Amino acid sequence: MKALVTGGAGFIGSNLCRALVENGWDVIVLDDFSAGFRENLLETLNSARSNHAELLVGDCTKSEDVRKALEGVEVVFHLAANPEVRIEFNSPANCFRQNVYATHILLEALRSSSAHTIIFTSTSAIYGEASVLPTPEYYAPLEPISVYGASKLAGEVLVTSYCRAFGKRGIILRLANVVGPKSNHGVVHDFVSKLRQNPRQLEVLGDGTQAKSYLYVDDCVDALIRACRSSQDDVEIFNVGSEDLIDVKRVAMIVSEEMRLNDVSLEFVLGALDGRGWVGDVKNMLLDITRIKTTGWNPRYTSEQAIRLATRSVVLPTDVPTLEQMSIDIGRS
Repeated sequence: MKALVTGGAGFIGSNLCRALVENGWDVIVLDDFSAGFRENLLETLNSARSNHAELLVGDCTKSEDVRKALEGVEVVFHLAANPEVRIEFNSPANCFRQNVYATHILLEALRSSSAHTIIFTSTSAIYGEASVLPTPEYYAPLEPISVYGASKLAGEVLVTSYCRAFGKRGIILRLANVVGPKSNHGVVHDFVSKLRQNPRQLEVLGDGTQAKSYLYVDDCVDALIRACRSSQDDVEIFNVGSEDLIDVKRVAMIVSEEMRLNDVSLEFVLGALDGRGWVGDVKNMLLDITRIKTTGWNPRYTSEQAIRLATRSVVLPTDVPTLEQMSIDIGRS
């Protein structure tokens, strides 16, 4: 099987590329390095199966780059996007160009290509402030409260309409907060960076009560591949997350513990009303993952375990332990 992974040099994309090559796929990576890094792909490109992976430097907003990358491809994993939710780091114009327009360009090229399937990584942010937790895929109305969430919802609609109009298969995965090796943003990365600068005090955006589900990147990659192999309908949508949630105060405690720091004081900075960290921050999120579990996929890690493993991948990036090797009881709450 030959796959194109857009955004393959990014956090999730590079982990996916490694897994695909290890599982016998031929992989084309398309990335412009606006958010990804070449070093994320070194292991895959230098492995014993490196002849099964090819890197193309290109932009998903340019038709010629996309058409070249699609040559001979059967499956597309579309991960290329601006992943920043906070509006001060991701303008509406950037969101539209990198998340919506790029998806349109890809789908235009896809409909006349040999590729039969597209897997699109969406986000839990498309639900906005859901009144039902855990939130199922059929929840409505979908009212995202961030421009990022809106851009991903627009991408979902484009994928759905193109696949049904032009006889392609579309799989949409709405992801919880993904953490793990090679991530360069998000709560774990931010907390570790701040504590390295000041081991005694940690700035926390919001009041710390924001409670969310966290998904370890290996579980995310497994879900992407499992959904691709198991899905049968022309368009299917799956929630992907852990089955629990933890609040930001607990995340701060876990990160401090994993860095072996004691007596860290928390400084809460309110970025919006109701204790949110910033405008567009969904305060509570937990996904109903019943549907994807019917494919045989189950998350191996809880939210707490995911945070612990992710922290260790930042603190000790060359020696990330397995859960069994961890000295701290990762099962406690």
